[in-house]
Amino acid sequence: MLDKICMFLTNRIRKEMPDIDDEKAEVIQYGLQNIIGEIPKTFLVLIIAYFLGIWKETLITFLLLIPYKSASGGLHLKTHIGCILATTTFYCAIPVLAKVVILSGILKYIIIACVWVFGMCMIKLYAPADTENVPILRKKDRRKQQVISYITFSVGLLIAGVISYNSISNIIIFGYFLQTLMITKLAYRLTNNKYGYEVYGNTSTQNV
Repeated sequence: MLDKICMFLTNRIRKEMPDIDDEKAEVIQYGLQNIIGEIPKTFLVLIIAYFLGIWKETLITFLLLIPYKSASGGLHLKTHIGCILATTTFYCAIPVLAKVVILSGILKYIIIACVWVFGMCMIKLYAPADTENVPILRKKDRRKQQVISYITFSVGLLIAGVISYNSISNIIIFGYFLQTLMITKLAYRLTNNKYGYEVYGNTSTQNV
C-alpha cells in the first residue's frame, strides 16, 4: 500500500516537473517512502511512549534523528509488524538509555569522538544505505546523500558536545550511533536485507 501511494505521488510530481528523469524519480520515491512510512509509526510510537512516560523524550529523539536518518537511509524489516516493533523499540530505547546511562566529563567527549570516527567510516562505506525495493543507483545522487550524511552526523555530534542538557546530548549520541549501525552490512545480513546497488549493479556503471 505504501509503495503504491509513493509511486502515485512520484508520478504526480513527474507530471508537474517533466524534467525529472528516472534516476531522480527513484530518489524522490525513496524519500517519500521514508517520510510517509514514518508518519503512522511515529504516532503509534508516541502513544506507546506516552504510556511509558517518555513521550516528550521520544518526540525529541525522532526530531533529532530525522536529518541524519533521511540522508543515510537504513534497513527495512520485511513485515509491518516487525517494522512497528523495531521502530517502537528504537525510539523508546534511546530516551531510556539517555536517562539511565549518564555521560559526562571527559568520558562524554571520548565517546563522542569514538562514535564520530566509527560513523564517518560507516558512512563512507555504506551511506546512503538503500534497499532493493527503492535503490539509489545514480552516482551523483548517492554522493549527494553521502555528503549530507557526513554533515548532519558531524553537526549532530558537535551539538551533543557543546549543549549543557545531558539528556538531549545523550539522545544524540546514542541515537546517531544506533542509526549508524542500521546502515552497516552486518545489520543488513542479520535482517536479510540487500543494498539496492548490490542487486541492480555497481554505481560506477550508472550515469554521473
